[in-house]
Amino acid sequence: MLRRFDLEAGGDSFSFKPETEPTIDFWLAKYPADKQRSAVIPLLWLAQKDNDGWLSEPAMRTVADRLDMPYIRVYEVATFYTMFKLAPVGKSHIQLCGTTPCMLRGANDLKKVCEKKIGKKMAVTDDGRLSWEEVECLGACVNAPMVQINDYYYEDLTPESLEEILDKLANGVDVPPGNFVDRQTSAPEGGATTLKEDALYDGSRNSVTGLPNLPESNAEEDPQSEAKGKPDSNPPTNVDREEPNKEKLEAAEEGAEATEDAEKQIEGARPEALEIDGKEADDLKRISGVGPKNEEQLNSLGIYKFSQIAAWTPDNVQWVEGYLSFRGRIEREDWVGQAKTLASGGETEFSKRMDGDDAEASREEGED
Repeated sequence: MLRRFDLEAGGDSFSFKPETEPTIDFWLAKYPADKQRSAVIPLLWLAQKDNDGWLSEPAMRTVADRLDMPYIRVYEVATFYTMFKLAPVGKSHIQLCGTTPCMLRGANDLKKVCEKKIGKKMAVTDDGRLSWEEVECLGACVNAPMVQINDYYYEDLTPESLEEILDKLANGVDVPPGNFVDRQTSAPEGGATTLKEDALYDGSRNSVTGLPNLPESNAEEDPQSEAKGKPDSNPPTNVDREEPNKEKLEAAEEGAEATEDAEKQIEGARPEALEIDGKEADDLKRISGVGPKNEEQLNSLGIYKFSQIAAWTPDNVQWVEGYLSFRGRIEREDWVGQAKTLASGGETEFSKRMDGDDAEASREEGED
């Protein structure tokens, strides 16, 4: 689109208002002394505001002189960006969004109001109070149709409400910006109809103090914590990847009754426990996937023998996975199948490693 200066309306001179000088200094201070030209857009914007909403040719030259720029370079910027007006505008300049969302919501009817009250696009009323133009999306689609008047948005308009706004502005009456229907910002019209109970937001509806199944992480105590989020091409198979649920541990510290309440919240069926001498316990770490921490947790549940794990039902597996906070891992690593082999006196590839020359390395994997 060809954009030309209005040389006749621009006069011969321009100067920034004294109150604008601190803002100019603010923008210039953002750049090194040899990069002051980078402030050309904000200075042009300030010049436009000080020149009744448009850029005259003397105003552009003043900006060029401030930044030690050739005049043509400043002209190029001013004519490229449509935010800069190159001809006089009204005291209240209306920018009407005509992009698809606003058009679908009635922007074409708003255009008719502007044409009726003001005239053709970029026309200025005889008293100099009003002018208008159609612009591309102003980013307030959810409140369409809308207009921007000088620096502010007027949203959710109808032909009637826009006509009322223009009448007031034409008579010198200020009109506060914002929504022109009964809603808060972009909320539903008429106010909220659901999720209105205070208890949903003040915490009184439940006593949850943390997220369930969330592993604890302490970078100071665990030097490997920084690497936990990084993929490993050969991850160890016998690692306790997550700590038990924090809520369940806190409940256990408060007593057996609190522990039982916490365990009741876990889906599935808790496996049957045994009370045996520690010397009679199997080395559960011979199951790939059960490290020292997992073995300790299983023992605390009364799980000591391969035969117990071998007898787990799907409900038992679901319960233990919920307690230990690793969904799907027991089935994925086939703890039950490994336990059946070990309970019958057989060996697995992993148990052979544990018993053979690689025993120390395998145990170190379980301690990671």
